Amino acid sequence: MDIYELFALAHATEAEHGKGAAIRAYQDWLAANEGHPAIHAAWFNLGSLQLSSDDGNGALYSFNEAVRVRPDFTPAVISLGSALERVGQIDMAIQYWGHAVGNLSGVSSDTINYKLTVLKQLARVRMSRQEMSEAEEVLRLSLDVAPARREEMQHWANVRQRQCKWPVLQSFGPVTPEKIMATLAPLTLAYFTDDPILSLANAYSHNRLDVGWPDEFKTSADFAHRRRAPDGRLRIGYLSSDLRNHAIGHLTAEMFGLHDRSRVEVTAFYCGVRIEDAVMHRIRGSVDHWHDITGLDDAAAAALVEECGIDILVDINGNTRDARTRMLGRRPAPVIVNWLGYPGTMASPYHHYIIADQVIIPPGSEKYYSEKVERVPCYQPNDRYRVISPEPQSRAQHGLPEQGVVFCCFNGQQKMTRFNMARWLDILRQVDGSVLWLLRGGDEGDNRLREEAAKAGIDPARLIFAPYAANADHLARYVLADLFLDSSPYGAHTTASDALWMGVPVLTLPGRGFASRVCASLVTAAGTPEFVCDSPAAYVEMAVRLGRDPATLAAARQKLLDLRHTSVLFNTNGFARAMEDAFDRMWAEWEAGALPVPDLTNLDLYLEIGSAMDHDAEEFGFLPDYEERYRKALAKRHALTRVPRDVRLWTQPA
Repeated sequence: MDIYELFALAHATEAEHGKGAAIRAYQDWLAANEGHPAIHAAWFNLGSLQLSSDDGNGALYSFNEAVRVRPDFTPAVISLGSALERVGQIDMAIQYWGHAVGNLSGVSSDTINYKLTVLKQLARVRMSRQEMSEAEEVLRLSLDVAPARREEMQHWANVRQRQCKWPVLQSFGPVTPEKIMATLAPLTLAYFTDDPILSLANAYSHNRLDVGWPDEFKTSADFAHRRRAPDGRLRIGYLSSDLRNHAIGHLTAEMFGLHDRSRVEVTAFYCGVRIEDAVMHRIRGSVDHWHDITGLDDAAAAALVEECGIDILVDINGNTRDARTRMLGRRPAPVIVNWLGYPGTMASPYHHYIIADQVIIPPGSEKYYSEKVERVPCYQPNDRYRVISPEPQSRAQHGLPEQGVVFCCFNGQQKMTRFNMARWLDILRQVDGSVLWLLRGGDEGDNRLREEAAKAGIDPARLIFAPYAANADHLARYVLADLFLDSSPYGAHTTASDALWMGVPVLTLPGRGFASRVCASLVTAAGTPEFVCDSPAAYVEMAVRLGRDPATLAAARQKLLDLRHTSVLFNTNGFARAMEDAFDRMWAEWEAGALPVPDLTNLDLYLEIGSAMDHDAEEFGFLPDYEERYRKALAKRHALTRVPRDVRLWTQPA
């Protein structure tokens, strides 16, 4: 049997009998064909099957044999690195990949593709190890080879954010800030700027270019027969990769069990990492049905959702890690809802509603969203039975001074901007003896924030970095903080409700977009709307005033604790009823033939216009002429070539 016959046999065997049978076919051939001139290819294919079957050690041996027989067989060298990573030999994997990059200096389509593959692997591993400086260097090398690669540009900008490198966007070679802006991942853009029209256009571009339009999908006509079940209940599906020990899992853990089973039947579709933890166990026990779709392809997962007869499918991922957006594009349910996981619009043709509240999306801001806005009293649920460590807390054990005000912000460093940091340093400058307690990032980010403090004349020792901690321990240490300073443009979400539950007042500065207004919603729902500021200057002034007035801070803390069991924010029973009411309204519109249809007109043009603006130079969330800047650019383009009217900023003249 020659090598090509082996490939055909193994392919057919895998299709009929599975990977194990195909592996045995390769092993039998290799045992009988030692010295065959193409044996390296057989070892490589065998290793690939073993790696995909979670046999890391077997794959390591096979790829090593392929490289031993033919050291210049680059695919085997690359895969050998992957096998080393799989068995935990990450440093050795990095060495192999680095060696491969050095050997791929020639210019051909093959060498370029191999080099890009190796660089992508290196960047991924460096990022997973929080080696952001090294990851940035690798991504830059990749963009030098292929400047138009969207994924590499997205990661390059994100690793700079995580190192607090400002300005975030820089030119190099043919890569310009405008090009990078046009390719940013939706979450990266939300960290970077509060420009809701650009976020809308960016999400549309992400769906079109990164997710892709589905080849097969259902339409409303396919569900024309669907009506409420005879028992009167709506069948609600919740789709998420984060129903586990994750911020989303902690927020929703109590809610699922509080749904009124006379109104809804609840099914969870889990699409995350294979793991078992207490949060997942709790959620799985509180829903009517649980399906793990992680191992299913999009067609099979969509078929399962349809088989379950889901009326309303709630997407709790949005544009976040491990989302199943391609599956949602197949339209497996009549109504699809965007909620909680991603703080912004999906700008897709198949997300019909977004759940928010009056603070996050106030009347007049609907134009920034492709979905119809469905409001509840407060969009975020909370778990009133969250576990808090009983261990006593002291300032000394956390490196905090015994005297002085402790300002804190436990948001990730990717949410920091130079504008935000400048405000915090101004506050420290005006409040003697105060410190700023931050969540530790990588060494690069921590050191860069200390450098910013020194440049502003603030002792870097007044920035104190808290290590990551288990959730129960993290919650317990909040009692040591006096005032939580929210970040902008991407504010505190779960971290804010954690602080409020623990009685720590939260000072916030909302902008225009969803991510920048969540914290204001939570602070208002907790019963302390006076801590929502209306301008950057007011934010600094109030923080300074509170930092000099311990009595007022103590009173605010007591107010939060007194309201904890009566406030809207922590009324999880009320939240469940509000969601059910919202589902009823959605279903009534479905049955009336009035399901919202997302209007995606002109979003390519909005992306072009918004990407050309300098978001590193100004805080767009506070620009008084924000919408007018877009209208002027639209009018200029319209003078060149007709721009169709839309429902956003280029509306029909009155």
